[in-house]
Amino acid sequence: MPTAIALFFVGHWTFSVLFQSFFQHRYAAHRMFTMSKGWERFFYLLTYAVQGSSFLIPRAYAILHRMHHAYSDTPKDPHSPRNHGGLGGMMWATKNRYHDLAYGIEKPEPKFLGDLPSWRLVDVYGGAWPARLAWGTLYGLFYIRFATHWWQFGLVPIHWLMGPIHGAIVNWCGHRYGYRNFESRDDSKNTLPFDFVTGGELWQNNHHHRGQRPNFGARWWELDTTYLFIKLLAWMRIIQLAGSTERAPQPSPLVPVAPEA
Repeated sequence: MPTAIALFFVGHWTFSVLFQSFFQHRYAAHRMFTMSKGWERFFYLLTYAVQGSSFLIPRAYAILHRMHHAYSDTPKDPHSPRNHGGLGGMMWATKNRYHDLAYGIEKPEPKFLGDLPSWRLVDVYGGAWPARLAWGTLYGLFYIRFATHWWQFGLVPIHWLMGPIHGAIVNWCGHRYGYRNFESRDDSKNTLPFDFVTGGELWQNNHHHRGQRPNFGARWWELDTTYLFIKLLAWMRIIQLAGSTERAPQPSPLVPVAPEA
């Protein structure tokens, strides 16, 4: 694979994961830290620029995620593997639910509202099909310029759907495969021993045990790369961490969970 294509794909994946985890998940949905309005707008716009064609409106993302925590792995969970026969079915159902929340078709319960970031200009134009198609076209043109073999164009649809693909991996694998540090009523699991692929998001069992803790790692070897970014921004005084949520008790000895078929 040519260097330009490899760097573009890995870079897009890495930064898309980072800002989805940092801004849409840990800030918009959980408010694990605070920031000024100016910095919120900066990261809002940066999240849009990084996600491009697969931009997820933070307000709708946050509501959907709050619903997931409130009803985790029950019939009311908007994206639980329990409720779907396969990954594709879960992705499609999640897409429809997100659409209805993003465009006011579904009215969420009041308990899921409040303290949600919103920037109408970015949401309206960034979420519109012309903008999504424009971003998708730019990705395709990059591959036309730098690709050296036909199979490399198979990566282009991943760029188009990067945000939903990240979410699907976390929601499917993080509730089906792996080990558990903590007992819980849901199916959350820690899928990977070292999670560089999704920036710490695949330590779902740790996260569901302590939902407001910004560090998703619980054991010394569970490195959360998004948390390192959060700590850097806190050190630079760009964001302010809630001190009471930063630490969590160490888990009891591992309870291994065999992968399900």
